[in-house]
Amino acid sequence: MTTRILVVIGTRPEAIKLAPLVRVLRDAPARAEVAVCVTGQHRQMLDPVLGLFGIIPECDLRLMTPDQTLPALTAAVLTGVTPVILRERPDWLVVQGDTTTAMGAGLAAFYQGVRLAHVEAGLRTSDKRHPFPEEANRRIVDVLADAHFAPTTRARANLLREGVPPSSIHVTGNTAIDALRHVVARVDGVDAALAGLPLGRRIVLVTAHRRESFGAGMIEICRALRRLADEVADVQIVYPVHLNPNVHQPVHERLSGHPRISLVPPLDYASLIWLMRRSTLILTDSGGIQEEAPSLGKPVLVLRATTERPEAVEAGCARIVGTDAARIVREARHLLDDGAAYERMAKVANPFGDGHASERIARVLCSQDLSLAPAESRLEEFAVS
Repeated sequence: MTTRILVVIGTRPEAIKLAPLVRVLRDAPARAEVAVCVTGQHRQMLDPVLGLFGIIPECDLRLMTPDQTLPALTAAVLTGVTPVILRERPDWLVVQGDTTTAMGAGLAAFYQGVRLAHVEAGLRTSDKRHPFPEEANRRIVDVLADAHFAPTTRARANLLREGVPPSSIHVTGNTAIDALRHVVARVDGVDAALAGLPLGRRIVLVTAHRRESFGAGMIEICRALRRLADEVADVQIVYPVHLNPNVHQPVHERLSGHPRISLVPPLDYASLIWLMRRSTLILTDSGGIQEEAPSLGKPVLVLRATTERPEAVEAGCARIVGTDAARIVREARHLLDDGAAYERMAKVANPFGDGHASERIARVLCSQDLSLAPAESRLEEFAVS
């Protein structure tokens, strides 16, 4: 019997992490019949990723509108995905992570009695308001899910503490590493915005766009970047600036025109990976980059008060610095000035997986026996060192 699977994608990070799974599922057509639905939550940044992985969605809801509120987007996802479920009649609906798309589509699946699979289940900061609204979104999805694909044993432990049945939890590794491996092997060009970078300098890559940093936090980050550029003569700060006006406006107001700060438009995924590989240090509030950077040997300073990926911090390849300008500058200069400290962070093995998470997830979704095997045997099979 062929398993019918509906994969719902809304943002660029979701596309990056679900594209490898879609490819694996479609390479096994006798076991899976896959349809992809995109909500368009990140319209301009979503399509290039789908193109990179050769994915043409069966359904494009185009739900995003100017100045859309979270309640309006949530309602649009719920009411938009429901007819797709009724048309496709899937055995599984698959969502990833912590977005409004994941939460709304998960709720639609629950209302229609469709089994829900959550990729990247069990991540927690233990503060429902940070990051906002992501922490609440992922908790809601995990309550609704029938299969929880936890990237690490820590994520599995989080789910168990919340009373999730052990039989529904599968430790797989993170599909971000699958995507990274796919792209690293194929990068052959970069965005024109990077063509003039002074690659003779040490590159400090910055990405910062989280809602909890809007306002004072973003101003502090900008203050730190200007100080760092003023104080360290051989660095070039490269900041692909998010299109959200709460990010774009303060960043350009405070950092435009500095000779050692390059503000560039959002990059396609392949160009971002190219830039990460050539960077010396990464400052970010992105969850995906916290997962990807260790595979490239790049230390990460996390521009957030908390992280749902503490494995990187515990392993020693990432450090939480928040949005205080003085601390950001101090920690960045320490790594730029102290070669031994830098090497200790750069040489840590990636704690998030081996690049085969999608295969493990597909194996479960395509199982003809939809009663799940004992958790202990699955944990042993899927555990990531």
